[in-house]
Amino acid sequence: MMMPTRIRSQPSLGEFTPLAEHQEQTPQSFYGGKPVLHYHTTGAKAWIPASQRGKLPFFPADLESSPTAPEGSALNGTAEENVEQKVDLYVNSQTFTVFCPASESGLSIPYPLISIHAIKTIGAGDQKYQSIYLQLELSEGSGGTDDDFETVELTIIPPTPSSTEDTASPSEIKKLFNAISDCSDLNPDPAGSEDEDEDDGGRIIFEGDHEAVEGFSGVFTGARNGGLPAPMPGSSGWITAENMHEYFDADGNWIGGGDEEEEEEEGGISGELGDGAGAVHAREEEETVNGQEADENKRARRD
Repeated sequence: MMMPTRIRSQPSLGEFTPLAEHQEQTPQSFYGGKPVLHYHTTGAKAWIPASQRGKLPFFPADLESSPTAPEGSALNGTAEENVEQKVDLYVNSQTFTVFCPASESGLSIPYPLISIHAIKTIGAGDQKYQSIYLQLELSEGSGGTDDDFETVELTIIPPTPSSTEDTASPSEIKKLFNAISDCSDLNPDPAGSEDEDEDDGGRIIFEGDHEAVEGFSGVFTGARNGGLPAPMPGSSGWITAENMHEYFDADGNWIGGGDEEEEEEEGGISGELGDGAGAVHAREEEETVNGQEADENKRARRD
């Protein structure tokens, strides 16, 4: 179970590889090495609802700092009361790291714990500002079960880029959003594959009478004479580099293989298989075509 890591010292830029530098060189290894820094800024505004104080280490339970202007003024009581801290951001290829110099604490958050990230508009009318909204699924205690997780809402506003602007520009917001998106793609939820519906995609289905070994999926017993089951329809043994020409032509098409008499005795099929080969049809299916009964002298033609 991935857990956020509390940090008590300011991260150093030397701990990361800048994204531009990473893109200009071929890494010596795809494993290990410094995390790649996709976005960094200092003095960003961070808000959480007052009711969630104490859920993040840099938002103590007794914090009483209201959101500052101009974004804070645009709230006008339209949202739950929020509290604000100034934070530094290190959006890197391993974690979303936030550090608050005032509280000398921060948090490195694995990306799968960020369930939602989006661009959010604050205010209305002439007072409209953009921000980054994050929904974090953080665990209480060490159990890590579903019941231990609760949602924390974190709003981030990058600092004003220049003295001529009074708030973060849309381009800066987009830059931060893209950095979080790119790093999230690099760190997919490892539990996601377990939730996918099972289907037949990617499975090899053996036709014929092969007895499966109890307790195993896709494992079959060998032949009674001690051999292995035929790997493909029409073959009488395993295909290897030495006998591959007996089963495939130069273009990779199946041509059969093995001794024809032996295959006939064993019920095998040699040569190219036509459409519908191996299919089993019930009596009712053979006697009905598109919902109409077929007489004995006229059967449906199968191409």
